[in-house]
Amino acid sequence: MYFLSSLNIAGSALTAERFRMNIIAQNIANQNVTRTEDGDPYRRKQVVFEERNMDFGSVLRGYSNATGQGGVRVAEVVESDKPFEMTYDPNHPDANDEGYVLLPNVNTSEEMVDFMAASRAYEANITALNVVKNMVMQALEIGK
Repeated sequence: MYFLSSLNIAGSALTAERFRMNIIAQNIANQNVTRTEDGDPYRRKQVVFEERNMDFGSVLRGYSNATGQGGVRVAEVVESDKPFEMTYDPNHPDANDEGYVLLPNVNTSEEMVDFMAASRAYEANITALNVVKNMVMQALEIGK
């Protein structure tokens, strides 16, 4: 049943990349928000992944990843510390006394590149799932 380990690992990566794409979409959707609940412009969010460690005892007992271990998970979502952009727009409701407005630190081009990378990683994991599925199907054909 070691093929289940492969499915768990690829499945965890699919879940993590899907979450990453949702955060990127949130960044793009909020790229013009100049005031959030805390009064500052929207800050770009980034996803941090980490390895899901395998339990050594499970490996010794031969369970490997069958207990849902291994793969990747979202460790945290962090806000970018990149400074906000300032633009001169004295008619904007959030302009300061000098007419400058703080804009979010979201760069659309950077977000699109990140989205493409997440999309490619998602596709690669779907391919890995399909390979495992085909191997299982071929193994079942051997018994006929």
